[in-house]
Amino acid sequence: MPAFSAKDVQKLRQLTGVGMLDAKRALEACEGDMEKSTVWLREQGLASQAKRADREASEGAVAVGRSGNACSIVQLKSETDFVAKSDDFVAMASALADLVAEKGVDALSEKADELEKLTLALKENISLGQVVRIEAPENGVVDSYLHLQAGRGVNAVVVAIDGGSMDVAHDIAAHIAFARPAFINRSDVPEAEVAAERETVENIARNEGKPEAALEKVVEGRLNGWYKERVLVDQAFVKDEKKTIAQLLNGATVTEFAQVVVGD
Repeated sequence: MPAFSAKDVQKLRQLTGVGMLDAKRALEACEGDMEKSTVWLREQGLASQAKRADREASEGAVAVGRSGNACSIVQLKSETDFVAKSDDFVAMASALADLVAEKGVDALSEKADELEKLTLALKENISLGQVVRIEAPENGVVDSYLHLQAGRGVNAVVVAIDGGSMDVAHDIAAHIAFARPAFINRSDVPEAEVAAERETVENIARNEGKPEAALEKVVEGRLNGWYKERVLVDQAFVKDEKKTIAQLLNGATVTEFAQVVVGD
């Protein structure tokens, strides 16, 4: 008996976009282990990038707030986009973000009754999602970016910079909204993730028949590309791809950032 079921084959296909036979081969080779099977498919050149099977988009809106040297993001969740785009819902998200920026996350309890009334009025389950508050460093600035869609915020970013200007902070917040980095610097990436990716790209290169003498250079090149997808300072600035974010910072440093996207 195989160590996997038909449902496992279907799940792996959803994760990687490969055909049924390739999914079965991977699961057989990896004794039913889903994570190892995904890596195995990548190594064979059959899956360039795993898709996420858990992308069931929850509806809602995100809002940003500002008070003094602090910026905030509040995500308000709903069941439908019809409610998420309503004036009362968007106004509540904005009011909550302003409150968090001014008083902190704990202040949200002050709005509990209003949230309950909104739930009753809109006849839909409404709840808080992610809540973030970031303060500017002592010699720095903090700014935000909010991408709107049909009148509601759907992609919010807050970024703090030490030694930089407000204009640079805003440009980087807008960049993050579209580039979606996971880390600020390479040193922030967990060593285990780097080691796993290094092993994977090395196996891919070997399977492609790359000569042993060129293997290290090929692996480093692909790792650099992998870093650029994840590490903020390595990314090309979306407004000017000839310039990296590190060059845009020009000696300043990003100390912290947060991104909240409706549906993630």
